[in-house]
This record gives sequence, structure tokens and C-alpha cells, in this order.
Amino acid sequence: MPCGIISSHMMLRTIAATRYVTPLHEGGSLPAIVEADDDGMYVLKFRGAGQGPKALIAELVAGEIARAAGLPVPEIVLMELDADLARTEPDPEIQHLIKSSAGLNLALDYLPGAVMFDPVAEKPAADLASEVVWLDAYVTNVDRTARNANMLMWHRRLRLIDHGAALYFHHSWDNYLERSHDAFQRIKDHVLLPFAGSLRAADTKLSALITPPVITDIVALIPDAWLTDGSPFNTHEEWRGAYIQYLSRRLEQPHLFVEEAIVARSLLV
Repeated sequence: MPCGIISSHMMLRTIAATRYVTPLHEGGSLPAIVEADDDGMYVLKFRGAGQGPKALIAELVAGEIARAAGLPVPEIVLMELDADLARTEPDPEIQHLIKSSAGLNLALDYLPGAVMFDPVAEKPAADLASEVVWLDAYVTNVDRTARNANMLMWHRRLRLIDHGAALYFHHSWDNYLERSHDAFQRIKDHVLLPFAGSLRAADTKLSALITPPVITDIVALIPDAWLTDGSPFNTHEEWRGAYIQYLSRRLEQPHLFVEEAIVARSLLV
């Protein structure tokens, strides 16, 4: 198995796409189910789609923060995509997407038989719901609503997917450190907020797990190839340093994002 990108404690596997199987018509980025050279099936997120590399950075960083917090996330891998894979695709849009995404992309382990989370049918425990709400408030994930839960049920267990809309601060680097303490008012729309009755306990637990060294290791996984989309930074290390600073400062007390979630929930019950 080819090596991934390695930090001091973490690594991601790097594999190659060998067959485009089918598009997933969810959202605007046209992710796809693909087969890889390890014989596994994956959901591929294209670098050439939608928000470009920033969506992949958010997917990687927020997803691995969730994993470090002990939350259930499918394996994230780096995936090499050959433009030649477009030859067998009859759809011109998919052809263009594959060609414009040639090189290093991101993929998640495909979970066969998984179904979308239904907040009417499923009642997650307060501790799990609270930890997911904490995570999404921390990484400013705007996309875990009743309309688009971005969670799957697989073998009767919750799985968190699709974090490409998180870290929205990186779409504009103006005053990004000042914005690191933002309360994140959009947590009021979170699909799990009604179940999140243990937010202070979640804050205590996850604040102890998501430390600056953990953040540094996760940010180190961002490939250089994705740090190409215009920034005020002179080097890739400065760019990564900005993510580390933002995410570390967001964990400084007081946690306004937690207080915002507690207030928002009090208005629901």
C-alpha cells in the first residue's frame, strides 16, 4: 500500500482510483463512488468541483478532528485520479470534472447499505448528540440541518459525513484570528440540537481531546497540492500555521460557540 502524508503522529493512506462507478447526485459537487487499487470502494470528492480545494481541506480537517474526538467518521484517504479515467464516461459534465480534478483528491470509505439519518425515526443519545453539536459549532459546519443532515445510519450506528462546508472562515482570510472567537449563531439550525442535553459535559470532554498538538498533527495532513487557491501567505507552512492558529484560538476560553448552542437549545425546549 502506498504511503500517505505523514505528520508526527498521523497519516492518511494514499490510493489510486481505478474505476469510476457512479455519481452520487447529492449537492452541487457531484461526488462519485469509485473503485481503488486496494479493491475498496470509496466516495470520491473532486478537487475540481464546487468550492475546489478548500472543500477538501475542510473535509479532511473537520473529519479528522471528529475522529480525534472519538466520533464515528468513515476512513478518509487521499486519492490519486488519472484524467484518463474520463475516457469511458459518456456524460460531458463528469468527463470535465474528472479531467479538472486530475491529481490528488479526497475520498471516504463507502458504506454499502447505509441510509440517511432521519431525526423522526432515530433518537440519538444526549451525549452523542451533544458531542456532534459541539464539533459542528467548533468547526463552524453550516451543513448539518434537518434539510441536509449529512449523517448516515450504518449497522444501526451513526456515521458523520460531508464536512466540506465547515471552516467557512477560510473563504476569506481577512481578520481570521479575530473571527476565531465567533459564537456561530447558525448552530440553532443543527438537526441534533433538540437531543443535545449534555453540551457542558461534551465541552469538558472534547476540549481535553482536541488539543493544539492534535490540531497541528491534523493540519499537517493537508497536501501542498491543495494549498493553491490564493492566500495572503508566502509559504505552505505559513498557510497551515493559519489553520492551526485559528483552530487553537477557537479553543481558548470562553467558548462562545458552546454558550450559543446552549442558548439556542433553551429556545427549543
